[in-house]
Amino acid sequence: MEKPIPKVGSRRNGRSSARKSARRIPKGVIHVQASFNNTIVTVTDVRGRVIPWSSAGTCGFKGTRRGTPFAAQTVAGNAIRAVVDQGMQRAEVMIKGPGLGRDASLRAIRRSGILLSFVRDVTPMPHNGCRPPKKRRV
Repeated sequence: MEKPIPKVGSRRNGRSSARKSARRIPKGVIHVQASFNNTIVTVTDVRGRVIPWSSAGTCGFKGTRRGTPFAAQTVAGNAIRAVVDQGMQRAEVMIKGPGLGRDASLRAIRRSGILLSFVRDVTPMPHNGCRPPKKRRV
């Protein structure tokens, strides 16, 4: 019986490739995705690698409460608290979607003390996209 060789990044042999807490991130991008049912806040570094993320479901909200502004405020606070500990001072904000959590999450980000270089709305808009279904004949 041969002994299985542990992977390089596994915990068994004591080595781990990259620690999340060890990285210092001075500048990043905060992505807010606000749908009618949920709000997801993802914080990435400038290259696009995700540092922390949070959603209304992971914060403990269930059902229709996930789409509320209060849930969005809590989600943004949770995600940003993790990156402020890692030394983030400046950020860009990208907001996507039509949900109620857009303004509430932006307010929570502003209150956190991170300097915002710009806030951009990246909601996808169709340029007269798909053909609508045929009208019903009754």
